[in-house]
Amino acid sequence: MTCRAALATIFCLLLPASALADGEITRLITKSDQARLDKYEATRTAAVDAARKGGTSGDVAQLDGVLAKPALAFNEGFDMVGNWQCRTIKLGKQPPLTVYGWFKCRVTDDGSGWMLEKTSGSQRTKGRFYTESDKRLTYLGVGYVAGEKPKRYGAGPDTDQVGYAYRTGKNEFRIEFPAPALESLMDIIELRR
Repeated sequence: MTCRAALATIFCLLLPASALADGEITRLITKSDQARLDKYEATRTAAVDAARKGGTSGDVAQLDGVLAKPALAFNEGFDMVGNWQCRTIKLGKQPPLTVYGWFKCRVTDDGSGWMLEKTSGSQRTKGRFYTESDKRLTYLGVGYVAGEKPKRYGAGPDTDQVGYAYRTGKNEFRIEFPAPALESLMDIIELRR
């Protein structure tokens, strides 16, 4: 075997591991959620455009402040575990932009990764993060109403949630949910502590 062939073989063996980052998600994600992620960029653009055109100037300024924060690497000493303040921003549809107040969220680690749960407010989420790259995680979760028991992910498009998480500061990150089941074209959950 020539040196070039050996290097090509090694490269091919390494490529799938780095391209998939976490193969577990490919077995878990539903087809409808994968379709949402496949249209993420177009959905995000349409949602942000609608929010900027139809939102109040104060809400648009808050949205622009959230979106202006650069994506930072998750693996640079960032520990997501603990209590967080979190708020939801709904973009697109009617009304075109709604910025909610701050509620409580908690991130835990069961040894196989970070899990998020919104613990106050009427609309809740509970789910798990999967590594996609240094600067982006994929979130698979379920939406539910306070007082209800959350269903398992994969129970159906009315409760399944999918989004991309971005670290935006020392103690900040956000999750962007394209085409959620209810009320908006995109939801953003902003988290800080």
